[in-house]
Amino acid sequence: MCDGGQSAVTSAATASRPILEKGRVIDNVALGSGMGFITLEAPRVASMLLPGQFVHLRVGEPCGEHILRRPLSVCDFDADAGLFKIYYQIKGGGTAALSARGKGEELDFIGPIGRPWTPPEGCTRALLVGGGVGCAPLTPLYKALLEAGVEVQMIRGAQNATMMAALEVLDFTNTGCKMILTTDDGSVGYHGFVTVPARECLQSGGYDYVATCGPEPMQKLIAGMAAEAGVYCEVSLERRMACGIGACLSCVVDTTDGKKRACVDGPVFDASVIVW
Repeated sequence: MCDGGQSAVTSAATASRPILEKGRVIDNVALGSGMGFITLEAPRVASMLLPGQFVHLRVGEPCGEHILRRPLSVCDFDADAGLFKIYYQIKGGGTAALSARGKGEELDFIGPIGRPWTPPEGCTRALLVGGGVGCAPLTPLYKALLEAGVEVQMIRGAQNATMMAALEVLDFTNTGCKMILTTDDGSVGYHGFVTVPARECLQSGGYDYVATCGPEPMQKLIAGMAAEAGVYCEVSLERRMACGIGACLSCVVDTTDGKKRACVDGPVFDASVIVW
Protein backbone atom coordinates (compact mmCIF):
# COMPACT_ATOMS: atom_id res chain seq x y z
CA MET A 1 0.00 0.00 0.00
CA CYS A 2 1.15 3.53 -0.79
CA ASP A 3 0.31 6.26 1.65
CA GLY A 4 -1.14 9.46 0.24
CA GLY A 5 1.19 12.39 0.04
CA GLN A 6 3.10 14.61 -2.32
CA SER A 7 3.15 13.16 -5.82
CA ALA A 8 5.43 13.46 -8.80
CA VAL A 9 2.29 13.46 -10.98
CA THR A 10 0.41 16.31 -9.33
CA SER A 11 0.50 17.82 -5.85
CA ALA A 12 -1.64 20.08 -3.73
CA ALA A 13 1.61 21.70 -2.57
CA THR A 14 2.13 23.17 -6.04
CA ALA A 15 -1.39 24.58 -6.44
CA SER A 16 -1.58 28.28 -7.32
CA ARG A 17 -3.80 30.83 -5.64
CA PRO A 18 -7.01 31.45 -7.62
CA ILE A 19 -7.41 34.67 -9.56
CA LEU A 20 -10.34 36.57 -11.04
CA GLU A 21 -10.04 36.23 -14.79
CA LYS A 22 -11.96 36.46 -18.05
CA GLY A 23 -12.05 33.74 -20.67
CA ARG A 24 -13.08 33.97 -24.31
CA VAL A 25 -15.41 31.28 -25.62
CA ILE A 26 -13.67 29.38 -28.40
CA ASP A 27 -16.39 26.78 -28.84
CA ASN A 28 -19.57 25.67 -27.08
CA VAL A 29 -20.93 22.41 -28.42
CA ALA A 30 -24.21 20.67 -27.61
CA LEU A 31 -23.54 16.93 -27.33
CA GLY A 32 -27.08 15.65 -26.89
CA SER A 33 -28.71 14.15 -23.80
CA GLY A 34 -28.46 17.56 -22.12
CA MET A 35 -24.66 17.58 -22.19
CA GLY A 36 -22.36 20.36 -23.40
CA PHE A 37 -18.66 20.99 -23.96
CA ILE A 38 -17.23 24.51 -23.78
CA THR A 39 -13.68 25.63 -24.54
CA LEU A 40 -12.35 28.86 -23.02
CA GLU A 41 -9.21 30.79 -23.84
CA ALA A 42 -7.56 32.06 -20.65
CA PRO A 43 -3.76 31.66 -20.85
CA ARG A 44 -2.92 32.63 -17.27
CA VAL A 45 -5.33 30.14 -15.71
CA ALA A 46 -4.59 27.41 -18.26
CA SER A 47 -0.94 27.59 -17.18
CA MET A 48 -1.89 27.28 -13.49
CA LEU A 49 -4.41 24.43 -13.59
CA LEU A 50 -3.76 21.03 -12.02
CA PRO A 51 -5.81 17.85 -12.56
CA GLY A 52 -8.93 17.82 -10.39
CA GLN A 53 -9.27 21.58 -9.95
CA PHE A 54 -12.29 23.62 -11.02
CA VAL A 55 -13.35 27.15 -11.94
CA HIS A 56 -16.19 29.22 -10.51
CA LEU A 57 -17.88 30.59 -13.60
CA ARG A 58 -20.34 33.43 -14.04
CA VAL A 59 -22.86 32.02 -16.49
CA GLY A 60 -25.00 35.15 -16.94
CA GLU A 61 -24.81 38.90 -16.57
CA PRO A 62 -23.59 40.24 -13.16
CA CYS A 63 -26.94 41.85 -12.35
CA GLY A 64 -29.06 39.34 -14.21
CA GLU A 65 -31.07 36.32 -13.14
CA HIS A 66 -28.07 34.09 -12.36
CA ILE A 67 -26.17 36.09 -9.76
CA LEU A 68 -24.16 33.26 -8.23
CA ARG A 69 -21.33 31.62 -10.12
CA ARG A 70 -21.38 27.91 -10.96
CA PRO A 71 -18.54 25.57 -9.89
CA LEU A 72 -17.51 23.54 -12.92
CA SER A 73 -14.75 20.93 -13.15
CA VAL A 74 -12.07 21.34 -15.78
CA CYS A 75 -11.90 18.25 -17.97
CA ASP A 76 -8.86 19.25 -20.02
CA PHE A 77 -6.34 22.07 -20.29
CA ASP A 78 -3.47 23.05 -22.54
CA ALA A 79 -1.01 25.53 -21.05
CA ASP A 80 0.78 26.04 -24.36
CA ALA A 81 -2.43 26.87 -26.24
CA GLY A 82 -3.85 28.84 -23.30
CA LEU A 83 -7.09 26.84 -23.33
CA PHE A 84 -9.18 24.82 -20.91
CA LYS A 85 -12.36 22.82 -21.39
CA ILE A 86 -15.45 22.14 -19.33
CA TYR A 87 -17.85 19.24 -19.81
CA TYR A 88 -21.22 20.15 -18.31
CA GLN A 89 -24.73 18.83 -17.88
CA ILE A 90 -27.74 21.11 -18.26
CA LYS A 91 -29.59 20.66 -14.99
CA GLY A 92 -31.14 24.08 -14.36
CA GLY A 93 -31.30 27.71 -15.40
CA GLY A 94 -27.61 28.37 -14.78
CA THR A 95 -26.21 25.61 -16.97
CA ALA A 96 -28.92 26.34 -19.55
CA ALA A 97 -27.61 29.91 -19.67
CA LEU A 98 -24.08 28.59 -20.06
CA SER A 99 -25.14 26.43 -22.99
CA ALA A 100 -26.37 29.57 -24.77
CA ARG A 101 -23.06 31.44 -24.55
CA GLY A 102 -21.57 31.77 -28.00
CA LYS A 103 -18.19 31.87 -29.67
CA GLY A 104 -16.26 35.06 -28.96
CA GLU A 105 -18.18 35.97 -25.79
CA GLU A 106 -16.25 36.64 -22.60
CA LEU A 107 -17.07 34.88 -19.32
CA ASP A 108 -15.52 35.89 -16.04
CA PHE A 109 -14.54 33.29 -13.50
CA ILE A 110 -12.41 32.56 -10.45
CA GLY A 111 -9.79 29.88 -10.79
CA PRO A 112 -8.07 27.57 -10.53
CA ILE A 113 -9.72 26.47 -7.28
CA GLY A 114 -9.34 23.49 -5.02
CA ARG A 115 -7.13 20.63 -3.97
CA PRO A 116 -6.08 18.58 -7.01
CA TRP A 117 -5.73 14.85 -7.36
CA THR A 118 -2.61 13.80 -5.47
CA PRO A 119 -1.57 10.23 -6.27
CA PRO A 120 0.94 8.72 -3.82
CA GLU A 121 4.60 8.92 -4.66
CA GLY A 122 6.02 5.95 -6.52
CA CYS A 123 2.78 4.33 -7.59
CA THR A 124 2.81 2.32 -10.80
CA ARG A 125 -0.78 1.18 -11.35
CA ALA A 126 -3.95 3.23 -10.91
CA LEU A 127 -7.67 2.47 -11.07
CA LEU A 128 -9.91 5.38 -12.07
CA VAL A 129 -13.69 5.00 -11.71
CA GLY A 130 -16.07 7.59 -13.16
CA GLY A 131 -19.84 7.76 -13.24
CA GLY A 132 -21.55 9.95 -15.85
CA VAL A 133 -20.39 13.56 -15.81
CA GLY A 134 -18.06 12.53 -12.99
CA CYS A 135 -15.73 11.13 -15.66
CA ALA A 136 -14.76 14.70 -16.59
CA PRO A 137 -12.43 15.54 -13.64
CA LEU A 138 -10.66 12.22 -14.16
CA THR A 139 -9.60 13.10 -17.70
CA PRO A 140 -6.60 15.34 -16.88
CA LEU A 141 -5.61 12.89 -14.13
CA TYR A 142 -5.35 9.88 -16.42
CA LYS A 143 -3.32 11.92 -18.91
CA ALA A 144 -0.91 13.04 -16.18
CA LEU A 145 -0.59 9.47 -14.89
CA LEU A 146 0.14 8.08 -18.33
CA GLU A 147 2.74 10.78 -18.95
CA ALA A 148 4.40 9.74 -15.69
CA GLY A 149 4.55 6.12 -16.84
CA VAL A 150 1.76 4.86 -14.59
CA GLU A 151 -0.42 2.02 -15.89
CA VAL A 152 -4.05 3.20 -15.85
CA GLN A 153 -7.27 1.19 -15.82
CA MET A 154 -10.36 3.35 -16.36
CA ILE A 155 -13.92 2.25 -15.63
CA ARG A 156 -16.49 4.57 -17.13
CA GLY A 157 -20.22 4.28 -16.43
CA ALA A 158 -23.30 5.90 -17.94
CA GLN A 159 -27.05 5.34 -17.96
CA ASN A 160 -27.26 4.21 -21.59
CA ALA A 161 -25.57 4.24 -25.00
CA THR A 162 -26.64 7.81 -25.74
CA MET A 163 -25.10 9.13 -22.53
CA MET A 164 -21.98 7.06 -23.14
CA ALA A 165 -21.65 8.55 -26.64
CA ALA A 166 -21.76 12.05 -25.11
CA LEU A 167 -18.74 11.09 -22.99
CA GLU A 168 -16.63 10.28 -26.05
CA VAL A 169 -15.62 13.94 -26.27
CA LEU A 170 -13.46 13.34 -23.18
CA ASP A 171 -11.02 11.47 -25.45
CA PHE A 172 -9.97 8.41 -23.49
CA THR A 173 -9.19 6.52 -26.71
CA ASN A 174 -5.79 5.97 -28.30
CA THR A 175 -3.93 7.06 -25.19
CA GLY A 176 -2.80 3.76 -23.69
CA CYS A 177 -5.51 3.97 -21.04
CA LYS A 178 -7.27 0.61 -20.57
CA MET A 179 -11.05 1.06 -20.58
CA ILE A 180 -14.06 -0.81 -19.21
CA LEU A 181 -17.48 0.59 -20.17
CA THR A 182 -20.68 -0.02 -18.20
CA THR A 183 -24.26 1.09 -18.78
CA ASP A 184 -27.25 0.78 -16.49
CA ASP A 185 -29.38 -0.69 -19.30
CA GLY A 186 -26.68 -2.83 -20.92
CA SER A 187 -26.82 -0.97 -24.24
CA VAL A 188 -23.01 -0.57 -24.24
CA GLY A 189 -20.40 -2.64 -22.45
CA TYR A 190 -21.10 -4.36 -19.14
CA HIS A 191 -24.77 -4.40 -18.08
CA GLY A 192 -24.73 -2.89 -14.60
CA PHE A 193 -22.89 -0.44 -12.39
CA VAL A 194 -19.20 0.45 -12.30
CA THR A 195 -18.91 -1.06 -8.84
CA VAL A 196 -18.89 -4.64 -10.18
CA PRO A 197 -15.83 -4.39 -12.47
CA ALA A 198 -14.19 -2.11 -9.90
CA ARG A 199 -14.44 -4.84 -7.27
CA GLU A 200 -13.06 -7.40 -9.72
CA CYS A 201 -10.10 -5.14 -10.55
CA LEU A 202 -9.27 -4.53 -6.89
CA GLN A 203 -9.60 -8.23 -6.05
CA SER A 204 -7.10 -9.01 -8.80
CA GLY A 205 -4.55 -6.93 -6.90
CA GLY A 206 -1.62 -4.82 -7.96
CA TYR A 207 -3.17 -1.36 -7.71
CA ASP A 208 -1.42 1.44 -5.82
CA TYR A 209 -4.04 4.15 -6.21
CA VAL A 210 -7.78 4.58 -6.77
CA ALA A 211 -9.48 7.80 -7.86
CA THR A 212 -13.23 8.13 -8.27
CA CYS A 213 -15.78 10.79 -9.17
CA GLY A 214 -19.49 10.54 -9.81
CA PRO A 215 -22.65 9.97 -7.76
CA GLU A 216 -21.77 10.04 -4.07
CA PRO A 217 -23.26 6.61 -3.24
CA MET A 218 -21.04 5.16 -5.97
CA GLN A 219 -17.98 6.90 -4.56
CA LYS A 220 -18.76 5.61 -1.09
CA LEU A 221 -18.84 2.04 -2.38
CA ILE A 222 -15.61 2.44 -4.36
CA ALA A 223 -13.89 3.98 -1.33
CA GLY A 224 -15.00 1.03 0.80
CA MET A 225 -13.65 -1.47 -1.72
CA ALA A 226 -10.32 0.35 -1.89
CA ALA A 227 -10.09 0.35 1.91
CA GLU A 228 -10.75 -3.41 1.99
CA ALA A 229 -8.00 -3.92 -0.58
CA GLY A 230 -5.58 -1.67 1.33
CA VAL A 231 -5.26 0.79 -1.55
CA TYR A 232 -5.06 4.56 -1.09
CA CYS A 233 -8.18 6.19 -2.56
CA GLU A 234 -9.21 9.74 -3.39
CA VAL A 235 -12.74 10.99 -4.08
CA SER A 236 -13.93 14.19 -5.73
CA LEU A 237 -17.06 15.49 -4.01
CA GLU A 238 -19.66 17.85 -5.43
CA ARG A 239 -21.43 20.44 -3.29
CA ARG A 240 -23.50 23.53 -3.97
CA MET A 241 -21.28 26.60 -3.63
CA ALA A 242 -21.90 30.30 -3.29
CA CYS A 243 -18.51 32.01 -3.00
CA GLY A 244 -16.14 29.26 -4.13
CA ILE A 245 -13.26 30.66 -2.07
CA GLY A 246 -13.96 29.21 1.38
CA ALA A 247 -15.75 32.15 3.00
CA CYS A 248 -19.46 31.28 2.93
CA LEU A 249 -19.25 27.71 4.34
CA SER A 250 -22.09 26.52 2.11
CA CYS A 251 -20.16 23.52 0.76
CA VAL A 252 -19.07 21.74 3.93
CA VAL A 253 -18.09 18.07 3.97
CA ASP A 254 -18.07 16.02 7.18
CA THR A 255 -14.70 14.40 7.83
CA THR A 256 -12.94 12.68 10.69
CA ASP A 257 -11.04 15.96 11.13
CA GLY A 258 -14.23 18.01 11.39
CA LYS A 259 -16.09 19.97 8.77
CA LYS A 260 -14.11 20.84 5.63
CA ARG A 261 -14.95 23.05 2.68
CA ALA A 262 -15.33 21.30 -0.66
CA CYS A 263 -14.17 24.39 -2.52
CA VAL A 264 -10.75 24.94 -0.95
CA ASP A 265 -10.09 21.85 1.22
CA GLY A 266 -11.43 19.72 -1.64
CA PRO A 267 -13.01 18.93 -3.99
CA VAL A 268 -10.54 16.03 -3.92
CA PHE A 269 -10.28 14.33 -0.52
CA ASP A 270 -8.52 11.32 0.94
CA ALA A 271 -11.47 8.89 1.00
CA SER A 272 -10.47 7.51 4.40
CA VAL A 273 -11.34 10.78 6.17
CA ILE A 274 -14.85 11.20 4.74
CA VAL A 275 -17.76 10.60 7.09
CA TRP A 276 -20.25 9.15 4.64
